[in-house]
This record gives sequence, C-alpha cells and structure tokens, in this order.
Amino acid sequence: MTRLAHLDLPFFDDAHRELAQSLDAWSAAACAQVDHHDTDRACRQLVAALGQAGVLRHCVPAEHGGARAVLDSRALVICRETLARHDGLADFAFAMQGLGSGPITLAGSPALQQTVLPRVARGECIMAFALSEPEAGSDVAAMRCTARDDGDAWVLDGEKTWISNGGIADVYCVFARTGEAPGTRGISAFVVDAGTPGFEIAERIDVIAPHPLARLRFDACRVPKDRLLGTPGEGFKLAMRTLDIFRASVAGAALGFARRALDEALMHAARRPMFGQRLADLQLTQATLGDMAADIDAAALLTYRAAWLRDVKGVRTTREAAMAKMVATEHAQRVIDRAVQLHGGQGVRVGNVVESLYREIRALRIYEGATEVQRLIIGRDLLSTSSVA
Repeated sequence: MTRLAHLDLPFFDDAHRELAQSLDAWSAAACAQVDHHDTDRACRQLVAALGQAGVLRHCVPAEHGGARAVLDSRALVICRETLARHDGLADFAFAMQGLGSGPITLAGSPALQQTVLPRVARGECIMAFALSEPEAGSDVAAMRCTARDDGDAWVLDGEKTWISNGGIADVYCVFARTGEAPGTRGISAFVVDAGTPGFEIAERIDVIAPHPLARLRFDACRVPKDRLLGTPGEGFKLAMRTLDIFRASVAGAALGFARRALDEALMHAARRPMFGQRLADLQLTQATLGDMAADIDAAALLTYRAAWLRDVKGVRTTREAAMAKMVATEHAQRVIDRAVQLHGGQGVRVGNVVESLYREIRALRIYEGATEVQRLIIGRDLLSTSSVA
C-alpha cells in the first residue's frame, strides 16, 4: 500500500491527488530546514515559505489570488494532513492563515478583502482569530470584550486569550460584544491591525507543543467603521460559519499526526530486537498495529465525508464536521499513545518523533471546540432533525 493510497478513495479528484503528491514532496524538503528553537521566527519563515510555494492559495478564493473559486474543504484537509505528517508547526502556520482570514473571506467588504486576502495568499500577512477569553472559551455567550459605536469608529475594550499567532500576527479578526441582543446574538466581528493604539500583547503563553500564543488586551482601541465584518450582531454566526469550514481540517491534521505515528511504529517494530526475534514478530505488537490502522481509517472516512459533503453536495455539515473532529482527534491520541508505548523508553525521550507527536496531538482535542463540545453539537443536531424528538 503506497503512502498516499488513501487518496484513491472517491472523495477526491485528480487535482486533490496532485496537490497531495506535490505538497508531500515539498514538505519533506522544506520542513527539514526549519529551526524550531525560535518558534516565532520559525513560524514567520514557514508562512513565507508556504506563500512562496503557492500552498496558502488554498486559504483564499480565486478572485483574491486563491487556488479555487471558493474555499475547498477537501484541499484544506489534504494540506493539513500532509503538513502535519511532516511538521506540526508547518500545519499550524497553514491553518491559522485560513482560520484567521476566513471571516474576511465570508463577510469582509470588497475593499477589505482586496487589502488583506492577496497578502495572505502570498504569505506576506500573518493572521489571527481572536474569539476565546479568560472566562469565555467553549461558552462564547460569556464573552466580555466589548465594542461600542463612537461615531467614526468602534471602540474595543477587554481581553482575549489563547490566541494563536498572538504576538506575531499582522492582522487579527476580533470578536466583541456590541449588545444588539443577549448571549451570542449580541456579538460582532472586527479586523484589527497589529500596532493599533490601545491594542497590546498582554502576555505570551507557553504550551507543550510550542507555537505563537498570547493574551491580548484592548483599552479604548479605536477601530475604523469599515473594519466591521458583516453587520452588528452577526459575529457569532460568522465565527461558526468559519469554524464549519475549517473544523474538518483539524481532523485532517489529526490524521497526519496519526499516520506519522503509525509510520514510526512500523519502522521501530521492524528494527527492534526483542526476545530473540523482532518486536514486529510478537502477536501483541501485530494486534496493536492493527488497532492503530483501523483507528486511522475510521477517522479518515469521517473526515473525508465531511469535506466531500460540503464541497460536492453543498450541504450544511455542522454535525459531520463535529463527528470528524471528535473521532479523528480522539483516535489520533490513541494511535500516538500506542506508538509511544511500542517505542518504550525511547518514546518519551525529548527529540524523538513520537514524543513530539504526543505533545502535538493533545491540543487538537481542545481547540476549535473541545471533544465534549463536539458531542453536544452532534447530540443537539440529532435531536433537532429527528422525527421522534
């Protein structure tokens, strides 16, 4: 079975297969040159390299320099799966360009789109998506950051936290409460440039799989009126529309991590002497590898289905994307844990590939909707569409 045999499934067309092959070859060369000792610098280099290679064109529509007329979920999944298989920070750099610019693609004015999106595609503008707050993560309705209308500008006050690319981004899509209605119906979205007076990086946050992350603070930060995305009060819907597009790609990243873990486990088992034979000759090892492969294939089918339904059928995929994200991240955690176990002591040694994957996968079960949130989304959607509910 070849490395990219899963792309022979009917969810994909020849253009997707060509993308995977070319990106796999590019990643093997480009990711090997990245120095991860300076995470900020490495992330900037990766964004620039992805832009120069044309990979970031899959994050924006064709009219602004993108690869396709509209964002293609299957291409996003392929890009993230391929990049994650090679390097977690490369996957992160790609993902945040798409997620951070997604609200502008969906609801920005033509002038704002033309100002930002071509630069995103070229890797000349680093993006961030600022939704979470210290007391409002999964519970978006608890948002406290505010934006008030002040004549020629909106004035933002409050904080955001756990913001990926915080501290290195050039442009932030920020969600704040404007109060048109209670709860999530009173939230709006704004585009804020780094360096805007009243906007500062309050804290840099270190996590187990290093990437740029920060807490943001807004203190009487004036944002021009034309930086509002869509209309007041539609910010939550815009955030959810953006996440619906990119949530399946999180599952793609999990697949990439899991496939790399299985590759490493197979190589280690074939080489490791054990009780006068190879580790691979033991039935327990074979059973473990079989479980890992089945977990990956099950997650892949859900992931590809969600992306295919959105691209080809043009249907709402909230439930399917939630299933893909939940199953792929949970299965990938299990696959990687087994890979670490098969490696024994080497599996927890800093610098070992599976040790790095173990740290990388953990965050995917939390961000863009924790597993528990995905379960709620699926359950509620089932109840809302069931004839017996």
